[in-house]
Amino acid sequence: MYAAIARFSIRHRRWVLTVWALVFALGIALAATLFGQLKESGGNSASESAQGRAILQEASTSGPSAVVLVKGPAVDAPATVTAVQQLTAKLAAMPFVTGTVNAYTSSDPHLRSNDGHESVVLVSLEKDTDHPMAAHHDVEAIREAAHGAVPGADVQVGGDAAAGLDGMVASTNDLMWAELLSMPVLLVALVFIFKGWRAAVLPVVASLATGAGAMLVLLGITHVTDVAPQALDVVQLLGLGLAVDYGLLMVNRFREARAAGGDVAAATEHTVRTAGRTVTFSALTVAAALSGLLLLDDPTFTSLALGGISTTLIAMTAALTLIPAFLASWGAKLKAAARQNAEDGRFGRLARRVQRHPVLVALGATAILAMTALPFLHVNTSLGDPRTLPATSESRQVSDSMAASFQQMGTEPVVVVAKVQPTDPRVVAYAEQLGHVKGVVSVAIEPGARGETTLIDVVPSGTTQGEPAQQLVRALRADRPSFTTYVTGEAASLVDFSDQIANRMPYAIAMIAVSTFLLLFLMTGSVLVPLKALVMNTLSLGATFGALVWVFQDGHLAQLLGFTSFGAIEAWAPPTIAVFAFGLSMDYEVFLLSRIKESHDELRDTNEAVAHGLQRSGRIITSAALLVMIVFLGFAAGQTLGIKEFGLALAIAVLVDATLVRCLLVPATMTLLGRANWWAPAPLRWVHRRVGLSETPAEVAIGAVM
Repeated sequence: MYAAIARFSIRHRRWVLTVWALVFALGIALAATLFGQLKESGGNSASESAQGRAILQEASTSGPSAVVLVKGPAVDAPATVTAVQQLTAKLAAMPFVTGTVNAYTSSDPHLRSNDGHESVVLVSLEKDTDHPMAAHHDVEAIREAAHGAVPGADVQVGGDAAAGLDGMVASTNDLMWAELLSMPVLLVALVFIFKGWRAAVLPVVASLATGAGAMLVLLGITHVTDVAPQALDVVQLLGLGLAVDYGLLMVNRFREARAAGGDVAAATEHTVRTAGRTVTFSALTVAAALSGLLLLDDPTFTSLALGGISTTLIAMTAALTLIPAFLASWGAKLKAAARQNAEDGRFGRLARRVQRHPVLVALGATAILAMTALPFLHVNTSLGDPRTLPATSESRQVSDSMAASFQQMGTEPVVVVAKVQPTDPRVVAYAEQLGHVKGVVSVAIEPGARGETTLIDVVPSGTTQGEPAQQLVRALRADRPSFTTYVTGEAASLVDFSDQIANRMPYAIAMIAVSTFLLLFLMTGSVLVPLKALVMNTLSLGATFGALVWVFQDGHLAQLLGFTSFGAIEAWAPPTIAVFAFGLSMDYEVFLLSRIKESHDELRDTNEAVAHGLQRSGRIITSAALLVMIVFLGFAAGQTLGIKEFGLALAIAVLVDATLVRCLLVPATMTLLGRANWWAPAPLRWVHRRVGLSETPAEVAIGAVM
């Protein structure tokens, strides 16, 4: 199959290059259409918090809210009162505003700050279920009217609607700058690695084509199911990372084949038959890992999986067709590079040193990874917290001011949605009862709900999503009144999300483990090698999570990385990072195992195969890891905390995997296992002989082609 693909790409290289050029052009041209088709995810609609939120939205006469914060002169200064009243009237006259209230038209003392120098105007926006992004345009109009409306005061607009807009703008800017920063650095690094610009350009071209192709696939998927904007983050991240990895592997194998004496066509075919097989196994392993997100039963995770799987398969297709077409055209101008053996370089010597002390190396590397994982034992999570926005974000600044200067308004309430008339005496009795629950600061029945629905705001102690708020959610659900209630709000959403991940993650882990085991078994014919890979990747993930908590939750390196820790990490980060980091780890595992298996087929000696395999793949793995880290660190340089967490965690995962795991743990454990590395029960050996894929020794393969 691989030989046929290679021959087609060689013979019809102009057509292949033309098709990929069209894919790139269409992907860029239709990008705006894709952006318009993306829809924000509302989370799992089956959770209690989501059901309560849906009932609340149906019962409410208005949509999202905006908070206009006036900071500066004394609240009761005559000029300030007049200006705020005029601003309130101007906002109330806007067609999309359903209600306004300020510190002067309401008796609520919480609309004034503790020091008397700040006040807020609460603005209710109309509901627009057909165009959920319309609230963003409304916020922009409110900001245009509010900025500078109160002489001598700083007027800012925050609230739920503004946070949604600011989050979208911040993440878009972060992704754009990540690509702009990483691409030139990536190209320079590739030129340095290959010592030539033509070879360096190929992985970059493949990454651009991969990104465009993945966007076309996503555009098609939007006509079948909803896709969240987060899918584009994955396209940009994996489109750069995997395509560069695969391009690096393909070009390096081609240069080896040329050095072995093959002409351009023979070397290209050999590259696809050997490195192409490795790329296929790698891509299928990454796709299998990403498929685990589908089992978490959440629209956001589903979108991430769809984006990741699409990008991975397109990257594989580009490596098997686009790069061979370029190699067939440019191959004669690329420098050859001889295939190395264990005695030829530092990775072979490293393998020999590890093999002299395998027990010490294995125990030492495992201990380092285990100790690095310890901070994850005290992990705290948050969901959609405004504090994850950049410090320069207007809605973030409003949220910080509200928390610091306003009584009770800094903490969002836990909302009890009661399916009963507001006039029912049981509601009043229940509200009074809630006032005596541990951890409750205040209780209020919201006015203005429609139908047989009553909204009860229960303000917890501490922060909006802190442990007291989560305990309050669980207490309210454990002790229900005689009428039907739904407990919702930010804390309830976090509780439901965390419970869902805890319940669904074992199924995702099982699917990832089984599919990875099967793929590695088909590649190696071994039972122990896949099991060992799963264990080592688990250790690597633990170290990554520990570093994530140590940096972002505990606040170490906060000043260096430019963020403010608030004692939690994003709730979506651990499962998402786990899946992506696992996929990337298996990517390098396949790179290394393919060379070790190739050497073992040639030499029939495990220790020699490990040393030769590490020497032949070590430079590619470390180079690929360096290039992918450049991409991920570009994301870590962003201002949005979630993207920063994602980028840095994946960079750490790649670093750990390419050093401690691939260069130390793999040689040490394979040395200890010896011939047992290739063991499998007789029935499985028969299965592998029938359906497994084995590597043809390099020299034989090239000679056969010639």
